[in-house]
Amino acid sequence: MSTLSPELLERIRSRAAGYDRDNAFFTDDLDELRSAGFLQPRPLLETARDVRLLAAHAPATALGLSMHLVVVGIATALRARGDHSLDWILTEADNGELFAFGNSEAGNDQVMFDSRTRAEPQPDGSYAFTGTKIFTSLSPAWTRLSLFGRDDSDPNHPLLIHGVLDRGAAGHHNLGDWNTLGMRATQSYTTVLDGAIVPADRLTRVLPVGPVADAYVFGLFANFLLLISSVYAGIADRALELGVEAVKKRTSLKNDGRAYSDDPDIRWQLADAAITLDSLAPQIESLASDVDSLVDHGADWFRLLVGTKTRAVDAARSVIETALRVSGGRSYDNDSELSRLYRDALAGLFQPSDPESAHSTIATNLLGPIEN
Repeated sequence: MSTLSPELLERIRSRAAGYDRDNAFFTDDLDELRSAGFLQPRPLLETARDVRLLAAHAPATALGLSMHLVVVGIATALRARGDHSLDWILTEADNGELFAFGNSEAGNDQVMFDSRTRAEPQPDGSYAFTGTKIFTSLSPAWTRLSLFGRDDSDPNHPLLIHGVLDRGAAGHHNLGDWNTLGMRATQSYTTVLDGAIVPADRLTRVLPVGPVADAYVFGLFANFLLLISSVYAGIADRALELGVEAVKKRTSLKNDGRAYSDDPDIRWQLADAAITLDSLAPQIESLASDVDSLVDHGADWFRLLVGTKTRAVDAARSVIETALRVSGGRSYDNDSELSRLYRDALAGLFQPSDPESAHSTIATNLLGPIEN
């Protein structure tokens, strides 16, 4: 069941342009969505549908809050598989804590399989994290930061230490440096860690460096990739809607003032965009349902997940470009909604898995690893 009423969504849409123009955090959206129950733990299918709906009204708000939902989704996926070690995350989310996703690092093309952040073990079992995280969405508001780093205390067996940092802990600060082309309201500042302590009871996973078959890693990728896909599907939903509205209003001097919606070429372009867009829901929703119902795709899971994200981002950009083309020059103005949607959609190019990584993952699934 959706937590998003039409009235709430319209209020959120009415604020989106202002947040983008002012490069400001979506404070009012957060307050209303928290009250509506949007941030509570739920099945992934329900969450993905609501993220898509929210993204059609305010993409940056949907993207930013998806990072909280990823952390909560990992704990939900583990609990469904009989692992209750992260049930405390679900309890804290129920109590209103806001989780951010502090894993991205400049120059780390291993993404979640290695880290440039140092995680140094302490005598009491806690870890001190030192490093720099980029693209930390929700920076002005998070109360909990999910992060990871590398423990090299045994050089022969390096480990990746995952944990959750409380905002009140010492040893971290943000740079307030978010001034991007799109997704501006996420306010995804760079976060500097300088010996920030995560207590032993806030550690979420200890894993070897490199790819590993673990339910935590699966939950992370499944939630991240499917919710990200939902964001870009929602952007495309709105772009197509705006394109249809525009061609019904535009008239052609060449065709005696008839609406562009009667032009066969325009009709073909919008129909083609709809065909592209209609491919997303079955893929995203079937995989989200499979996560919820514990379907085991085995080694095919990552192929399916990265392929979905790649398709969603590519489809969103294609649909928006069609909507821009049929809407005319007015849509090129910086203050048009389509222009903002296009800028927001470009963020998908930089979020994992990027096209190179996705194609490598799928090729390995199909052909096996490259022989040395």
